[in-house]
Amino acid sequence: MIRFTGVNHLAFATGDMDKTVQFWRDLLGMRLVTTLGQPGFRHYFFELSPTDLVAFFEWQGVEGIDEKPHGMPVRGPFIFDHVSFGVETADDLWALKDKLVAAGLEVSNVIDHGFVHSIYTFDPNGIPIEFSYDVPGFDVRQQPLWGDRAPTAIAQEGADPVSGRWPSVRQETPRERRFALPGAGSELARERLKTAS
Repeated sequence: MIRFTGVNHLAFATGDMDKTVQFWRDLLGMRLVTTLGQPGFRHYFFELSPTDLVAFFEWQGVEGIDEKPHGMPVRGPFIFDHVSFGVETADDLWALKDKLVAAGLEVSNVIDHGFVHSIYTFDPNGIPIEFSYDVPGFDVRQQPLWGDRAPTAIAQEGADPVSGRWPSVRQETPRERRFALPGAGSELARERLKTAS
């Protein structure tokens, strides 16, 4: 079975990279670890944790979205509601809330969801963000929590993956044909390797 290591990166878009850097790096404290760009295009990455990144494309003409309350139902085309970032302790959650308030940003009260405590806010692009602290004794990764009174038939099959639903791999890609095509940023890695040797 494939083992995932976390969210390598979430990729959002902005029309103002400077405001985005000031919020994610300077206010939230996430290190800016990679900057790619050329005229008309930027792609910046912020370190969320030792294995997870948050990234932004900057394109001309991108406008922030209207702020929609987190979790409020909508109709019509829609793809994204909000993203939640975990913090290590309850003190971290309260410190972050105080920091957002001090910056003049709108932030919710701390909400008790039973297994997590959360606050809600928006970044300068209108992206809805939740910050969550896992309540001790409620690790839903170890002991899933089932609260839907009318779950779908597929969900009733349980937490673990069900095999046989999707086609099996018939032919693996041979090792000699496994290669990656160069993309934005590959030249930076090649330069670093040259200077390191």
